[in-house]
Amino acid sequence: MDIRDDHFSHMDEDGNVTMVDVGAKAATRRVAIAEGVVEVNSHTMALLREKALPKGDVLTTAKIAGIMGAKRTAELIPMCHPLALSFVDVRFRLEGLRIFVECEARTEGKTGVEMEAVVGVQAACATIYDMCKAVQRDIVIRRVRLLFKDGGRSGAFRAPDMPL
Repeated sequence: MDIRDDHFSHMDEDGNVTMVDVGAKAATRRVAIAEGVVEVNSHTMALLREKALPKGDVLTTAKIAGIMGAKRTAELIPMCHPLALSFVDVRFRLEGLRIFVECEARTEGKTGVEMEAVVGVQAACATIYDMCKAVQRDIVIRRVRLLFKDGGRSGAFRAPDMPL
């Protein structure tokens, strides 16, 4: 479906919710990268860096959660197609009191992997919160968004820079 079409892709002519039929589409290489930002205080960040938080290794646990979340996206988002993912990775960058979380998902298929990347990053961010909440309750998760996608008819998309 072209984004300029004047109908909703997940709605039939009678206004009923429906899953998009991708059966006639050609399989192409698909990739998507999403990001989220987790903000913690200096005490929590110091414990995280020292791997001294009470629940254990936060970033390793969050990486596994992000991968699992991406793989289970179709179970959580009603109109998502189940996809055979060929690759999922979750990466972290610590800057000041922020943990930047990226999830990259890839497949060879008939529909994109944007939702897998977004759900993966959300699962990783929520896991960071869960692993750190024993020492800090006011952790903030912000700006979950698609950074990049490629593949399919609509081609490549790259999000513009956005200050926090």
